Amino acid sequence: MADLNIIQHPSPNFGGRRDGVTPDMIVLHYTAMPTAQAALQRLSDPKAEVSAHYLIGRCGQIWQMVEEDKRAWHAGAGSWGGQGDVNSRSIGIELSNSGAEPFSELLMSSLEALLRDLMARWDIAPERVIGHSDMAPLRKQDPGARFDWQRLALQGLSVWPELKFADSHFEPDFWNQERILEFAELLRQIGYDVPVGELPGAVYLAQFSSRFVKGRPVATGHAFAAAMDLANRYPARRA
Repeated sequence: MADLNIIQHPSPNFGGRRDGVTPDMIVLHYTAMPTAQAALQRLSDPKAEVSAHYLIGRCGQIWQMVEEDKRAWHAGAGSWGGQGDVNSRSIGIELSNSGAEPFSELLMSSLEALLRDLMARWDIAPERVIGHSDMAPLRKQDPGARFDWQRLALQGLSVWPELKFADSHFEPDFWNQERILEFAELLRQIGYDVPVGELPGAVYLAQFSSRFVKGRPVATGHAFAAAMDLANRYPARRA
């Protein structure tokens, strides 16, 4: 492991990874708590029954609570790429942030260093670095709209769509029922577990757009273009 000045703060809230799997993905969260110390206390409280492998404070300090070969309790119900029990398949990283504020530069720098180390040692692909909201879009929003996914992607630590479509290519009534079903299939190919044959609720479009289509008008089809690009370049599963 790289020398990242990590403080050990063991949590009792963990178990063994099931079925002999090893981590092949990383899930990012925000704490939604006022301080890192408050988050540490909760993530180490046996009554809370939650934990993560790592916590990064606003000051950039990294704490490790669960060993990487163990199953931390951070993801809960949800799935990615058709695979459930995300806890057994992932490393969870909590970021000290309320969800309504920018992520500090010190925190982001430490996160980038930690991601480089984890991805190299566990051979984790950039498309397998996801947010809690990606694997559980109907109940989670973290790490939220203020998190800079594009910054990570520019360093090969996550992915970002290449949008090559001008605004004029999309009409205001772009989102008809047929196009929504096509969008749902693209999301499934990326990894989102949208129910097959059902019109996805607005929450799927909102969550996807919050991560990948910042600053662009969703109604004109940029989310569809982004989903098409990501499905083509980084499919978690084929159509």
